[in-house]
Amino acid sequence: MDTAFSSTNLSLFFTAALVLVLTPGPVVLYIISRSVEQGRKAGLVSVVGLEIGNLCHVLAAAFGLSAILLSSALAFDLIKYLGAAYLIYLGIRKLRASDHIADATVQPDTLQRIFSQGIVVAVLNPKTALFFFAFLPQFVDPASDSVTLQILLLGIMMVLMATVTDTMYALLAGTAGRWLRGNRHFLRAQRYISGIVYIGLGLMAALAGNNRK
Repeated sequence: MDTAFSSTNLSLFFTAALVLVLTPGPVVLYIISRSVEQGRKAGLVSVVGLEIGNLCHVLAAAFGLSAILLSSALAFDLIKYLGAAYLIYLGIRKLRASDHIADATVQPDTLQRIFSQGIVVAVLNPKTALFFFAFLPQFVDPASDSVTLQILLLGIMMVLMATVTDTMYALLAGTAGRWLRGNRHFLRAQRYISGIVYIGLGLMAALAGNNRK
């Protein structure tokens, strides 16, 4: 099979992918919130979960689900609103938590739960779906007999880039979080800040893709 990419296509792809992964969106804000809330380890675990979710989008695009989603407004809206509902649920759950959520005696979310939430947030993120299902195929040679393999390779490259940048966000936010968690005023406001962030992410997800043609 011929899986060679032209240098022009690769350059355009890497430029576009870099812009995408560096632009703060629902996923990046989720990582920052997790890292500030529970430290760098929680942030890094969320990154792992998110990138596994991203790989699900790569596989879906590579094996033809992109055509189904892009041709069906109902399917796209279903993913969009499921993602929005899940993020808003996380926000409401945080806002309804006990006033003593910041106390040392209260157990934070487990790493396993953070990991699974990361997968769900990524899988149900319309911004990621739009990239893999609509934008990525533009860099593929449709005349080739290896379209599926081309999408897989480009998608994996993109996920690797996202892993690097998301890890940087987690480390930076986690480091700042140590200082923030030592501030009593921040500890009292933390659950409200996190809840509002999650709800905001849900609203962003609900509005994502409204301008698609």
